[in-house]
Amino acid sequence: MSNDSFFNEQKEQSLIKARIVEKYFWAWAKVIIAQIKSQKSQGKKVDERIGYIDLFAGRGVYEDGSKSTPIRILEKAISEPDMRNMLHTLFNDVDCNYINSLSQAIDSIQGIDSLKYKPELTNNEIGENNIKIFDFPTLFFVDPFGYKGLSLNLIHSFVQKWGCDCLFFFNYNRINMDFTNAIVEDNINDIFGKQKADNIRQELKLMTPENREIVIIDAICEALKEIGIEYVKPFRFIHEKKKRTSHHLIFVSKNKRGYNIIKEIMAKESSYQNQGVPSFEYNPATHKQLSLFESPIDELEQMLLDEFAGKTMSMEEIYMQHNVGRNYIKKNYKTALKNLESQGKITTEPSINERRKNTFGDLVKVTFPPKRMF
Repeated sequence: MSNDSFFNEQKEQSLIKARIVEKYFWAWAKVIIAQIKSQKSQGKKVDERIGYIDLFAGRGVYEDGSKSTPIRILEKAISEPDMRNMLHTLFNDVDCNYINSLSQAIDSIQGIDSLKYKPELTNNEIGENNIKIFDFPTLFFVDPFGYKGLSLNLIHSFVQKWGCDCLFFFNYNRINMDFTNAIVEDNINDIFGKQKADNIRQELKLMTPENREIVIIDAICEALKEIGIEYVKPFRFIHEKKKRTSHHLIFVSKNKRGYNIIKEIMAKESSYQNQGVPSFEYNPATHKQLSLFESPIDELEQMLLDEFAGKTMSMEEIYMQHNVGRNYIKKNYKTALKNLESQGKITTEPSINERRKNTFGDLVKVTFPPKRMF
C-alpha cells in the first residue's frame, strides 16, 4: 500500500489503532498531570509540561474528511484547561508534502492559538541520531509505513525518563517477508539485535506461517525486555481481505500502571472474547470460531492454584503480580477467583456470605491451599 492510498480514507484498522492511541494518551495524561500537581503542591520544583511526539504524523486529514490522530489530540487539548497550558507536541514526517498539509490542518483548528505551546512540525528521516526528545514526560507514537528507522536503541531512548511511554507500529507482514532478505539484513538486525535476528532466521526455515508469527512476536517482546523495558503488550491486526496478520501495535513502558491501563483499553477494542478473556486483536471476520475445548478461565484458575499455593494475598496483589505477559484482565481474575471460591478451593476474607452478591473487591484477601490439597 502506498502512502497516498493509505490516506484516501480511514479504514477500520486505522480507526481502531487511532482510538487505542488516543484513549491511552488521555488516560496517561490524566495520571501524569495529577502527579505533577502533587509534586508542585509539596513545594518541589517540577517542569509542568507533558509531551506528545508523533514521528510519522501524516497529513492531518484523510481524503474522506476523517481527522487523523494529531488533529484529534490537539482538538481535545484545546477543550481542557490543564492540557491547553501543559501539552507540548511535536509532529514529524519525512514527506514534506504531508507536513505542509498537516500544518494547514493544524492552523485551521478552531482555538489552536489558545494552546500555550505551539505545535512543532519537523521534516526528518527517522534515525537514532536525529530525533528530538523532550526533557519531560512524553508519549511517543511511531507509525511508519514500513519499518525503516525502527530500532531497539531508538525505542529504548523513548522510555528512559520518568513518565515516558511509547506505542509503535510493528509491520509484521513486511518484516516476516524480509527476515531472510540480505538487502535489508541490517534493518532487521536493528529491530531485534543481530544475534537474536540470526537465531530467528535459522528457526524460521521450516516453520508454518502461524508458528513464524509466534516466534517473531515473542522475539521482539523478549528483545525489548532484555534492554530493560519490562512491560510490553502487542495488539494484533488481521488484514481485512487476506485473512492474515498485517501488523501489530506494540505498547512499551517501564511502568506497570501504564501497562495495566493499555491492557484495559486494548481489551475493549478486541474483536472477540472467549469466556470474557479478550483476544487482543482486531479481526474483521464477523464471527470467530472457537474450539469447544478452549477454556481460558479454567486455565487461569489452575494457574492461580499452582502459582499461589499456600499464600494469602489480596485480589489486587494477585492481579498485579500475575497478569504481566498474559491476556487476562482484572475482571477475568475476579471471575476465576469467584469460581474457585464457589468450588471451595480457596477461602476468602470477607467471605462470600459477607460481601455483596456476585462481587469480589480488590481488597478481598484470598488464601490458597498448599499444593496437592485440591
